[in-house]
Amino acid sequence: MLSKRIIACLDVRDGNLAKSIKFVDTKDIGDPVSKAREYYEDGLDELVFYDITASSDKRNIMLDVVESVAKQVFIPFSVGGGIRSVEDANKLLWAGAEKINVNSAAVQRPGLIDECSHALGAQNVVLSVDIARVGASNDIPSGYEVVINGGRTATGRDAIAWVIEGEQRGAGELVVNSIDADGTREGYELTLTRMVAEAVGIPVIASGGAGKPEHLYDVLTEGKADAALVASMVHYGDYTVSGLKQWLSDKGIKVRLKY
Repeated sequence: MLSKRIIACLDVRDGNLAKSIKFVDTKDIGDPVSKAREYYEDGLDELVFYDITASSDKRNIMLDVVESVAKQVFIPFSVGGGIRSVEDANKLLWAGAEKINVNSAAVQRPGLIDECSHALGAQNVVLSVDIARVGASNDIPSGYEVVINGGRTATGRDAIAWVIEGEQRGAGELVVNSIDADGTREGYELTLTRMVAEAVGIPVIASGGAGKPEHLYDVLTEGKADAALVASMVHYGDYTVSGLKQWLSDKGIKVRLKY
C-alpha cells in the first residue's frame, strides 16, 4: 500500500502568502519562501503553490517567486495559476516546478490538458478543480458544480463529469478544492472527495477545511483521498507537519515519517 501524503498549500497573492475563507476575505499572512523552507525541513511530502489571482487578473504567474521557493525545497513542487499554454507550463518547469496545476483555463479550453499531458507527461500534469455544492439538478446531477477564476465564476459544469473528462484527457492527478469547506477548519468535504475518488483511477488530493488531525484521518480513510492538503492549520502554527504525520502514523495510517 502506498503511503498517504501530506501536502502544504501556499496561496500567493502579489508575492505574499495569503489565506481566505471560502475563497473570500483574503488576508496576507507571511512570506511564502520562508514557510516553504520550514515545511520542507519538517518532513513535508509535497508542496503546492497557487498564484491565486493570476487567472482572474488575466496575467502570467510570478516566476521569480516560484524560483525563490524552488531553491528552498527538494521535494515534489507543484505550481498553478494563470497557465494557459504549454509554453506557460514549460516556463514553470524551467523555474523549478516539478508539476503544473491547471484549473480555470482548462475548464475554458479542455484541450489544454491534452496538450500539457502530451508535452510534459501525465505524471507532471495536475488538474485542480474548485467545486461548490449547489444541489442536484438535470445539468448538475452530482450536486457539485465547477467554478473558476478563484470561485468568482460558476460554469454550469458537473464536477464529477469534469474530473472524469480530465483524467481521460491526460491529467495524472486531481486536487479537489471544496469552496464550502475552504478556510473553515471544520473538516474536509468528505462526500465530494469520496465521489471523486470513486469516479477516477488517478490519485486524489483533498483540499479545503483541515483544522485538526482527525480531519486528515477522516479524509484519508472515509474520504478515500490519496493525500491531504493543509494550509491554515500549519500556517498559523497550531500544528506542525511532523506532528500531524506522527499522529496519523499512531492511528494506523501509513505515512513517511521524518527521522
